Amino acid sequence: MTQLPTTTDKKLGLVIDLDTCVGCHACVISCKEWNTAGYGTALSDQDPYGAEPSGSFLNRIHTFEIVPDGGEVIGSAGEARVVHFPKSCLHCEDAPCVTVCPTGASYKRAADGIVLVDEDMCIGCGLCAWSCAYGAREMDLAEGVMKKCTLCVDRIYNEDLEEIDRVPSCVRTCPAGARHYGDLGDPSSDVSVLVRERGGFDLMPEQGNKPVNKYLPPRERSALGSAASVPAVQEDTSDATGLLAWIDRALSGGSAKGAS
Repeated sequence: MTQLPTTTDKKLGLVIDLDTCVGCHACVISCKEWNTAGYGTALSDQDPYGAEPSGSFLNRIHTFEIVPDGGEVIGSAGEARVVHFPKSCLHCEDAPCVTVCPTGASYKRAADGIVLVDEDMCIGCGLCAWSCAYGAREMDLAEGVMKKCTLCVDRIYNEDLEEIDRVPSCVRTCPAGARHYGDLGDPSSDVSVLVRERGGFDLMPEQGNKPVNKYLPPRERSALGSAASVPAVQEDTSDATGLLAWIDRALSGGSAKGAS
């Protein structure tokens, strides 16, 4: 059984804004590309262009349709809302995927709190996947080893990269700015301040895993029809001539003849 560090110097992780994520999957593709060419072995795909494709992804997005409390059932007409929910390894402080590993392949780093897998030691038993409450581990069928989010450890410490690029690939790629990276063990860090100001929360806190990654809840929306109606602006086309006058009369149901 692998032991967890008593404390970690840092708690590097992600803060994901569910109000901002648009579900574009840019983070998913960027993660797949970077981790196929970077740390560890490539993320394989099986029959990617066939009838039943499968493959390893370290970051996935789930999309849900929700309604306010007391609203109509999901899927019916009403004030429904779509929320895109990105999910990857949460780098838990009390990570059962580490303590259940029989070979020590899964481990949590004392220096920064990142949970990693030593693929040379992994025997593909799948115990870590069974113990993960979040379904954040995936078996790579081609390699026979378990894969998971590395928080792009080969980017964040890579001094050959520009400083702006020393963040996880998913964070660097997100076009909506929904993903934030930093030290959640530092109360003064940007991510810690963001969590406090926006009421960031743990995913499934009842599991007792104390995930490092946090989620920011969607902001409240105004009810449909509550906004003041804006009268339509009518364009004055009385002086229009030529083709524009002909088009205007045609669209308004008048005679289109005689346009000069």
